[in-house]
Amino acid sequence: MAIGSGLGAQLGIAAESAYGTFVAPTKFIEFTKESLALKKTTAQSAGIAAGRLLALSSRRVVTRREVQGSVNFEVVNKSMGLLVQALMGTSVTPVQQATTTAYLQTHLLADTAGKSLTIQKGVPLTTGTVTDKTFLGCKVTSGEFSCEVGGMLTGSFEFDGKDCDEGQTLAVASYSNMSPFHFGQMALKTGTFGTETALDGIRKVSVKIERPQDVERFYANQSALKKEPISNDQVKITGSLETDYVATTLDDLHTSDGTTSLVWEFVGANIASTYFETFRVTLPAVKLDEGPPVVDGFGVVKPTFNFTGLYDGTNQPKIEIISTDTTL
Repeated sequence: MAIGSGLGAQLGIAAESAYGTFVAPTKFIEFTKESLALKKTTAQSAGIAAGRLLALSSRRVVTRREVQGSVNFEVVNKSMGLLVQALMGTSVTPVQQATTTAYLQTHLLADTAGKSLTIQKGVPLTTGTVTDKTFLGCKVTSGEFSCEVGGMLTGSFEFDGKDCDEGQTLAVASYSNMSPFHFGQMALKTGTFGTETALDGIRKVSVKIERPQDVERFYANQSALKKEPISNDQVKITGSLETDYVATTLDDLHTSDGTTSLVWEFVGANIASTYFETFRVTLPAVKLDEGPPVVDGFGVVKPTFNFTGLYDGTNQPKIEIISTDTTL
C-alpha cells in the first residue's frame, strides 16, 4: 500500500504510436505538482412536461470529452527526452559519443504532428490505495524552463489531451538515480551563432516555447472525442533575463534592436572522457523587447530584459541533452 497522500502519487509517460492510443508508461517523472484532469461538456434536455419542476437526470448527456492541465517538475539528468521531444517535435535517437556511455539528444524545432503522449497518473486515496487516471493523446501546447540564483532548473508544461481512461492497470513506478540541474551549473552566452561568449551579471533566466494548435477538432463519428490537434500558428518563443547592470551589452542590443544568438546551458557531472551531463537551449536569433535600466533607489541597478526568439534564416532553435539515456 502507498502512503495515503500526495507522497504516494506517481506520474508515468510513454510515447504513443497513434494519437490517443494507450501505451503503457515506461518513464516515470519526478514532478512537483500537476493539474491534469478530464474536462467534459454536458447538455441538459429542456423539454417541457406538464407538472415537471426539475430536469430529468436521465436527460443529461455528455457531448464532448477532453483533457487539460499542466505538469511542473525539476529538470534532471535522465528521462527528460520524451517530454522535450513532445515539445520540440523532432524524432530523436540518442547518439553515442565516441565509445563512451554518454549519449547526445538534439531536439530541433519541428512540427509536433504525431508527437503525443500517454500520461498515467496515480492518485492515492487516504487508505493508501492508488487510483489510476490515464490521459490519452496528450499534446504539449507550451513548455517553460526557468532558473534563478540558488534554485533548480524547473520546467512547466501545458497539455491538451483526448480522453481520460480509468480502466487501465496502474504501472509500477521505478526511478533512475537522477540529479537535478541547478543554478551552480548555469551559464548564459550571447553573440554570433556558434561563437557565443559568457555574459556576466545574469541572475535569472526563463524561456517559454508555445506550440499553438487547433484543439477544437470535434467531429461527427468521433464519440465526443477530438482528432489530433494541428499546428495553426507560428511557434512563439519568449523569455527574460534578470540581471545586475554590470555592462551595457544587453542594453545596447535593446537600443539598436540588434540580434544575438543565446545559449543557456547547464553542465553537470562528468560521464566519461570529455562528455558531461548537459541540458542546453540554443536560440540562434533573439531580439530584446524591453528592459532598459532604471534607477529606483540606492541599490544595484537590476534591469530585466524581455526577449523574443526568432528564426535567423538558417539555424533552428534546439534543446540538447547529454546523458546516459540510450533511448528516450
